[in-house]
Amino acid sequence: EIVHDRAEAAAAAARFGFPVVLKADGLAAGKGVILAADARELEAALVSLFDDRRFAAAADRVVVEQFLEGDEVSFIAISDGERILPFATARDHKRLLDGDRGPNTGGMGAFSPSGLLSADEATRVLEDVMHRTIRGIASEGRPFVGVLYAGLMLTQDGPKVLEFNARFGDPEAQALFLRLEDDLLPILAAGAAGNFGVARLHFRKEDAAVIVLASEGYPEKPLKGEPILGLDRAAALPNVEIFHSGTALVDGVVVAAGGRVLTVGATGSTLAEALKSAYAAAYEIKWPAKILRKDIGRRALEQGIVSGESGVFRLPPPADS
Repeated sequence: EIVHDRAEAAAAAARFGFPVVLKADGLAAGKGVILAADARELEAALVSLFDDRRFAAAADRVVVEQFLEGDEVSFIAISDGERILPFATARDHKRLLDGDRGPNTGGMGAFSPSGLLSADEATRVLEDVMHRTIRGIASEGRPFVGVLYAGLMLTQDGPKVLEFNARFGDPEAQALFLRLEDDLLPILAAGAAGNFGVARLHFRKEDAAVIVLASEGYPEKPLKGEPILGLDRAAALPNVEIFHSGTALVDGVVVAAGGRVLTVGATGSTLAEALKSAYAAAYEIKWPAKILRKDIGRRALEQGIVSGESGVFRLPPPADS
């Protein structure tokens, strides 16, 4: 339900029951989502949204949603107005702290493929969510050309749409680009002109993992200005790529200049190998206020899930710890 004030939000939350999700409808730098587990947390959320105006104009409209339980998967595709080219699947980690605790963020790490969607489920999402959405928008006389991002929750009742975005997800995009074999620019240019000219995108069989390095205080008030050391050592490690998102160059020195500062990614023949390389590089990079999640991909590894675009299968137990 879309609401505009405290009273409407409280009434909608009462209809949904706890836990309940409140989202600022406007741009909030990836931080506009509040999960309220009980009446006390709901009251704090209402004060934050409507009294303190924490998200300013972004919360002029607030979306109140049923809480969905399950595993979250990002499904991204590009459209030229008629055709769709799906990307590989990816899985993001939204919460700030290990164990999926703490506030929601724009994303603290990701890996691809997700290992959660079977081939049949991916086909269902492509047809029932992505193609239907593109056809529906076109039927209104405004064909959608660009990136369509569906955030999905894999519930006991099947995949459910959490949100749509008209952009690549961050940090999912970094994980996906590490696996993409095609030159993306000419495909995007052709799509903008109305026809991709290709039938599919091609992805490497390797897994990719990315770790976000943020500054202490993120997402509220991250510390900024500290010099970052170890970038060269990290970048020199095999199969590693470093993406800058919140850095600046001051007198020839790279400094932290944002909340999410760097995304450190790596590929490997398995998810475990990709994570090992990404974390090795992440620990080479240092500044006093650096924070990161230490459990990106851990749940998938503990479940023994190996991601493959043709489905999901189980790893044998490790020989040793």
